Amino acid sequence: MANEQTNLENVSREKYIDFRYVKVNNEIVLSLDEAGKTVDAIKRAEKVSHIIVTVFTYIFILLLALVVVFPFYWMIITSLKQNEEINGAVQTFFPTIVMWSNYVHVFQVFDFGTYMFNTIVVAIFSTLGTLLTTILAAFAFARLRFKGRDAVFAIFLMTMMIPGEMMVISNYITVASFGWIGEGQTIFDAYLAMIVPFWTSVFYIYLLRQNFKQIPNELYLAAKVDGKSDWSFLWKVMVPLASPTLISITILKFMGTWNSYVWPNLVTSKREYRLISNGLRSSAFVDIDAGITAYGYQMAATVLVTVPLFLLFIFFRKYIMKGVGRAGIKG
Repeated sequence: MANEQTNLENVSREKYIDFRYVKVNNEIVLSLDEAGKTVDAIKRAEKVSHIIVTVFTYIFILLLALVVVFPFYWMIITSLKQNEEINGAVQTFFPTIVMWSNYVHVFQVFDFGTYMFNTIVVAIFSTLGTLLTTILAAFAFARLRFKGRDAVFAIFLMTMMIPGEMMVISNYITVASFGWIGEGQTIFDAYLAMIVPFWTSVFYIYLLRQNFKQIPNELYLAAKVDGKSDWSFLWKVMVPLASPTLISITILKFMGTWNSYVWPNLVTSKREYRLISNGLRSSAFVDIDAGITAYGYQMAATVLVTVPLFLLFIFFRKYIMKGVGRAGIKG
C-alpha cells in the first residue's frame, strides 16, 4: 500500500492528473486520467493566457478612458487658442500660441461673479429642500404603515417614466400663479421660481427608501420600547446610518442644479437673475461686428465652470458609488 501511494505521488509530480470520482456498484472509486501535460507546462499556459487577457483588458479600458477624456482635453486646448486658429480649416491638437489672456478676458467682459453667486444660492437651497423632502418621504414609505402606502409608492415610481420636459408647462403655470415671474420679478422671486419646483425627486426618494429598508426593523422596535418618537428615530438613527446615500443625493442634486439651463432661462426676466449655464450662452462671447462667437473666451469660461464640479466628483466619488450600491441591496 505504501509503495502504491509513493508511485502515485511520483506520477502526480511529473504528470497532470485529473482526479475523477466514479460510482461503481454503489461505491465511489477514485480514477486517474493523465492529460499528457507536465505541471510546469500547464502553469506556463495559464500564465500566458492570464497576461494576454490582462493586456487586452487594459487596452480596452484605455480606449474608453480616451473617449471620455478627449472632450475635456479639447475644451481646455480650445480655451487657450486664438479665435482664428479655432475657426481655421485645419484643427490642431495643441495651440500654436497659448492664449492665457482668454481667462483674463472672461472676468473683464463676462459677469462671472453674478452668475456664479446666483448658481451657488440656487444650488444650495435647492439641494437642502430636496434632502428634506426626500428624507421625510423615504422614511414614510420605508417604516410607517398606512393604508395605500404601496399603491402610492407605485404611482410615484410610474411618474419616473414621464419625461421632465412634459412638466415644464404645468410648472410654469404654477409658478406664474404665485406671481414669481413677470415684468415685476425681483431677484427673490427668481430664486423661488428656480428652487421650489424641484424640491421633490422621485428617484432620490426611491434611492433613499431602499437604503432605509436595509436598516434592521429591530432597531426601530427597540427605539419605540425606549420611548423614542418616529421623528427622533429618523434623525438620530436612520439618517446617520444612511449618510453615504445622502451624500450621493447631495452631490448629484448639486451637480444637476449647477448644470440647469432651460428652466432658469425660462422663468427669469433679467439677465442678472440667471445661472452660470445661461451666462455661457450670453452675448458676451459674440463679436457683434464680425457676427461670430469667440469660442476661445467661451471655452475659457466653461473650464472655470467645470472645474468645481470636477473636483467635487473626484473627492466624493467613493460616496456616490457606495451610496448607489447600498441602495440596490435590500437587507
